[in-house]
Amino acid sequence: MSSVFHKKVVIIGPAHPLRGGLATFNQRLAKEFIAQGDDCYICSFSLQYPGFLFPGTTQYSDEPAPTDIKIVSLVNSVNPFNWIKTGNRLRKEKPDLIVVRYWLPLMGPALGTILRRVKRNKHTRIVCIADNIIPHEHRAGDKAFTKYFLKSCDAFITMSEKVLSDLKQFEKTKPIQLVRHPLYDTFGEIISKEEAREKLKVNRSDSVILFFGFIRKYKGLDLLLEAMNDDKIKQSGIKLLVAGEFYEDAKQYQELIDRLGIRNQLILKTDFIQDSEVKYYLCAADAVVQPYRNATQSGVTPLAYYFEKPMIVTNVGGLPALVPDGKAGIVTEPQPKSIAEAIIKFYQLGEAHFIPHLRVEKQKYSWETLANTIKSL
Repeated sequence: MSSVFHKKVVIIGPAHPLRGGLATFNQRLAKEFIAQGDDCYICSFSLQYPGFLFPGTTQYSDEPAPTDIKIVSLVNSVNPFNWIKTGNRLRKEKPDLIVVRYWLPLMGPALGTILRRVKRNKHTRIVCIADNIIPHEHRAGDKAFTKYFLKSCDAFITMSEKVLSDLKQFEKTKPIQLVRHPLYDTFGEIISKEEAREKLKVNRSDSVILFFGFIRKYKGLDLLLEAMNDDKIKQSGIKLLVAGEFYEDAKQYQELIDRLGIRNQLILKTDFIQDSEVKYYLCAADAVVQPYRNATQSGVTPLAYYFEKPMIVTNVGGLPALVPDGKAGIVTEPQPKSIAEAIIKFYQLGEAHFIPHLRVEKQKYSWETLANTIKSL
């Protein structure tokens, strides 16, 4: 049930024309606040990453902007004068609530400085949605930047036990609430497997598993490629659909594919997947595989829940808590042999085994719950 006290809310984080999961999440959360009667807009980035620091091809979407959300591109992540100017502007606006995303220590100085300026109005409360506290790839300054940022917040939301545990290493006294990552429901309705495969030109009769999302070392695509070299996988004729952009050197993966001799088992779609295309990849697959080496939570998991796709996930970070083993999917170890065995087990049980459990489990993941928890904090 939504709060009867309507609030002025600002979300600080990426939004259109920036692309990716954070932007999609922020835009959907803004819609929920607006639906509850709150006055909400997104304060996004005029410069999120300098070009030389961005691992993909482009930071920007060429899809149309959402028409029902106000987005103001203000924050320059590397310009201290901008941080002061943005902080002063938000301080004068006196929102009741700022919801700020924190996913990378690199953003700590900018966001921490902006929020310190805002807090001078003695009115605005600041709730952080912490996606990561300890980053997947460590760099000098991570700890100092994170400490600086965390001191500017009044309360925290985490979406996995792993991030909750990491946060408690830094923050012992402020309120922290765990809320599961809501389901992405902005990518269109579920379509038939046949329609999706026809769109992607994938054989209707093939067994197809999906790796979805940006390709980085911690996500373990190389482990999954090695699993595809397993004799049982090869004999079964299972195909792996890889859908996502390389965020590191693609050459090492291409060399691994050739060394293993598995190219004919793969369907490679390694460009950025536009929002309008997402449903085709999810609906074309029998299951989604997340072979991560380490993880906090993953935006792929609520995506799989929404499209009612069983998951094969590794026993790391927050993934096992999100995917009940034998019900919503299969939990396995982050090793090629274990992953291969889990894939075979999935096909032995059959996709239909998991669907009733997925439909029950997905009811737990709600945008209304997230918005109300933020406001109650």
